[in-house]
Amino acid sequence: MARFELYGGRDPRQLPAYSVGEAARYLRIPAATLRSWVAGRTYPRQDGVGSFEPVIRPADPERRRLSFENLVEAHVLRALRTDHSIHLKEVRPALAYAEAELGIQRLLLNHQQLMTNGGELFLDRFGELVNLSRSGQIAMRSLLLEHLKRVDLDDAHIPIRLYPFLASGINTGRSVVIDPRRSFGHPVLAGAGIRTQVVVDRINAGESVEDLAKDYELSEDEIREALIFHQTAA
Repeated sequence: MARFELYGGRDPRQLPAYSVGEAARYLRIPAATLRSWVAGRTYPRQDGVGSFEPVIRPADPERRRLSFENLVEAHVLRALRTDHSIHLKEVRPALAYAEAELGIQRLLLNHQQLMTNGGELFLDRFGELVNLSRSGQIAMRSLLLEHLKRVDLDDAHIPIRLYPFLASGINTGRSVVIDPRRSFGHPVLAGAGIRTQVVVDRINAGESVEDLAKDYELSEDEIREALIFHQTAA
């Protein structure tokens, strides 16, 4: 555990480092949606008020602060909602099925299981619960795979780095990374470890993309991608 010495002996992936609003911006998820995932919500019914229980347990439930692990869970859950408008009431039974029938704890964080037969069984059950067509199920699997590709795992198959999407759509740029061991988990340029905020501040101060690329020994495209990420996450 020596590598976690700066964090009081705690794994930095489990520290409550992000507010709901901050995490929502990084992940391109509406803040209200992410809040319902981690805190639940109520909704009106003909016979009164109904409620949805949360599907992600935040690292600090009292202050609703999220950890890096929570970010990864929300990142994967985003794939299940993308293009399908899937609600909490449909996600929860599928996750409960994975835990009770497949013995998979915290499936959204367990990428090894999601990429193997356990994940296939979960997605089959999930598709049945939300009445997705065959084509819809294939599209959902493809989206999930694209999301899983943006998470690096350590030797124990535990998420260690997340490459957030640079804009609202699916894209492959990996210039920006969220790593709980670098810059206290703030987004940084993957090739230089410089916070995206620093890049924005320098550009706003009058420096050019070319100047920053030379300073950090990066390509101009990497600098532009950092700008795109930061501005669309503002």
